[in-house]
Amino acid sequence: MKSLFTENRMANILVLLRRSNEMKIDTLASILNVSERSIKNDIKQINEEMEDCAVIDLYHGRYVLRIYDAEIFRKKFSHMIESEDLNSPKRRMDYIFGKLMRSEEPILTDELAYEMNVGRTTMISDLNKLRQELESYEVEIAGKTSKGLTMIGSEIGIRRYVLENNYSEIYGDYPLDLEVIEILHDTMEEYNFDKSLRESVIEFTTLMLDRFLTGHYIGELTDSYYKLTARKEYEIIDHMMNQFEDLLHVKIPVEERLYVFLPVVGMRTPSDVKNMEMIMLDESILPLMKNILGEIKSRMNITIDSGDLTEEFLYHMMFMINRLRFGVKVNNPLLQDLKNKYPLAYQMSGIAAKVIEETYQVEVSLEEKGFLAFYFEVFLTKQKMEQKKAYKIAVICGTGRVSSRLISLQLERIVDSSTEITTFSDEEIDSDLLNQFDLILTTVTLNIPCEKAVIKISEIFNEEELLHKIEKIRYWNHVDIPMMDNNWFVMPGLIEENHFFYLEGVQSYEEAISMMVDQLVEDGELDQDFGKRLAEREEKGTMVFDESIAIPHCLQHQSSRIVLACGILPEPIYHDGQEIQLIFLMGIPEIESEEEGFLIRVYDELMSIATDTSLKQKLIQVKSFSELKRTLYRHS
Repeated sequence: MKSLFTENRMANILVLLRRSNEMKIDTLASILNVSERSIKNDIKQINEEMEDCAVIDLYHGRYVLRIYDAEIFRKKFSHMIESEDLNSPKRRMDYIFGKLMRSEEPILTDELAYEMNVGRTTMISDLNKLRQELESYEVEIAGKTSKGLTMIGSEIGIRRYVLENNYSEIYGDYPLDLEVIEILHDTMEEYNFDKSLRESVIEFTTLMLDRFLTGHYIGELTDSYYKLTARKEYEIIDHMMNQFEDLLHVKIPVEERLYVFLPVVGMRTPSDVKNMEMIMLDESILPLMKNILGEIKSRMNITIDSGDLTEEFLYHMMFMINRLRFGVKVNNPLLQDLKNKYPLAYQMSGIAAKVIEETYQVEVSLEEKGFLAFYFEVFLTKQKMEQKKAYKIAVICGTGRVSSRLISLQLERIVDSSTEITTFSDEEIDSDLLNQFDLILTTVTLNIPCEKAVIKISEIFNEEELLHKIEKIRYWNHVDIPMMDNNWFVMPGLIEENHFFYLEGVQSYEEAISMMVDQLVEDGELDQDFGKRLAEREEKGTMVFDESIAIPHCLQHQSSRIVLACGILPEPIYHDGQEIQLIFLMGIPEIESEEEGFLIRVYDELMSIATDTSLKQKLIQVKSFSELKRTLYRHS
């Protein structure tokens, strides 16, 4: 067996990141001539070894090296450069795995320790860690250290472990025949495989040929695998395997062919949609998408329009389901950023995941939920852009153009740059003119009828006070006034004083909800049956986050406005195993799809609190309505 490690890649990664402020993973992989998976594994190991002096962070899709103890880092870095290749537990575990997966005879522990130049105690420690890692792959290391060790278990599991953990370490210098490489290249060129699919097919093929040709067969598979042979695109791999048979003078069974087919049916959606034409779309995927969008509409009252991305989304879901069914794992380095930046889209991905799990009896991983969130955020953003129109504000001043201009300048610091602001004197306006605008700001009392919202202001106004009035307009009129960079919360305009609840002494989630609903019904804010509908809605799926926040909601028939109430729990309560200290109760009116922009904005703000630790802690300390308003405005 060749040496598994031919270069100190971890040191090279650190050198590259010290020279450059930030680098994308594909750049690092290209420079070091390895796969992106290898880079990720190396960075994970670097962070473990440098935990007390430095860390490599992923920021907006780029890796950044942050050193917080330069002296310790220098010593560790020097040691890393000077040390032998098998200096880390991860590399020793990879070496042990590689030896055992290829060995036909039991291997003594002392022999492994001697080869790696480590003590027996270190060897036993590494072996125990490897055994724990292999448990979830249905693979085990059998035997006793004194009599020899062998690897037994699922062949699929062994291959999956290699692909997910140490493919580059074991197969980085695997000598594929030139004729095999040529067949692979010609097949991928003919069918226009994109870069990521090419890499996956090469890895699966290399692994299959090595294991199969050395007598490690997959064996019989479940029925779901054999059904894949009916897919038209299976012919691509089937033809390629026939060429390998002729070249290598062996008979390759259908199970091994299906194994190489897995990256095709579970590919990442190509960047060029034309590349999907070779893949047949499952008939069940369109009804699945309709069920998902219907569930989002039912649970959140938001209509999602996939528009011209419908076909791409359908293919993404089909590939994703195949990955989940057949154990093809993908990494999502932007997962945490997605959860933090797009909480509403991520919540929608959770709803979609439950529909998929119930339909296909698979478990949707966090990484796959993140990719679903990508699509939902794109859908939401496209809908906002398509519905967005130039918002027009009229400024009326009775003391001349200069005063009007001063008001406009102050206003420009608040509203979005796309907003049209037009100034008038009180002498040049009439009803027809004002009704052409979306909002009227005036320093004088208007004596003419006007159908639009009117706010009375002074020439030099308090921006926070005006914001509060604008939020009131948004609340009462369902108008989405575009504020500067959308940084201003709309929530303060929705929460009235009788919508605030300081829930001291409350013992349960159900009690807290009941207190809030009963009071709002008594005040005429919600209809009499709201509590019953909310309970039925919560049975389908509670909106409790794992960040101390609950957002129970359902339709209300009392008015045409969103009713938003806030409940503060000074002492945490627990529901479904999750801690809760903030409750935002929402009654949603029946609204048209074109009016959903405002509701989406409210959802976005509520869910953003769950990822804002600082604001969340401030809100938990609030004891009065005035404190709540100040906290939200101060944050804005």
